[in-house]
Amino acid sequence: MSNGPEKGRIYVISAPSGTGKTTIIKRIKELRPAIRFSISAATRRPRGIEVHGKDYYFISESEFRQKVEAGEFVEWEEVFGNLYGTLKSELVDTVMKGEDVILEIDVKGALNVKSQFPEAILIFLLPPSFDELVARLTGRNTEGPEELQRRISRAEMEFSFKEKFDHCVVNNDLDKCVEEVLELLEKPKKVGGNQ
Repeated sequence: MSNGPEKGRIYVISAPSGTGKTTIIKRIKELRPAIRFSISAATRRPRGIEVHGKDYYFISESEFRQKVEAGEFVEWEEVFGNLYGTLKSELVDTVMKGEDVILEIDVKGALNVKSQFPEAILIFLLPPSFDELVARLTGRNTEGPEELQRRISRAEMEFSFKEKFDHCVVNNDLDKCVEEVLELLEKPKKVGGNQ
């Protein structure tokens, strides 16, 4: 299907809220600065020290919906009342240049990417247990009871998709988890299909 110069690889990292994904991604960025991370568009407000154009493209809902209509997203979804999406231009340009790119998106978005780019490698991050995940979410104290329950329900749904991922990595020990993800990112390319 693909001719010409060797394309970059697409990696997708997904995880339920509270798994430690943000910390793991931050560590990977520090250890492997050459790896490109796709920046998602989002309609939610920035959290903490998040920066437009670095962490997300923070855009209005109307602008987001215009981009959906124009077919500018590889995948998009509504999560907790906000819209998130991966811009096609961002992904395709990087891969065509021969650079690897990592997408940090939710499970449904990951499966949408896989359906359009079957060669994409999907990595699912897991907490040591579901009880541990609930404890982490509760301990963050960043959401009210209703929001917390929505996140727990969403995590249950996300867990049900883990079998569809190419790799699952448990975040029981942060350093070990980062090491395992880096090993997956550095594996030589396989020739032919997988599964």
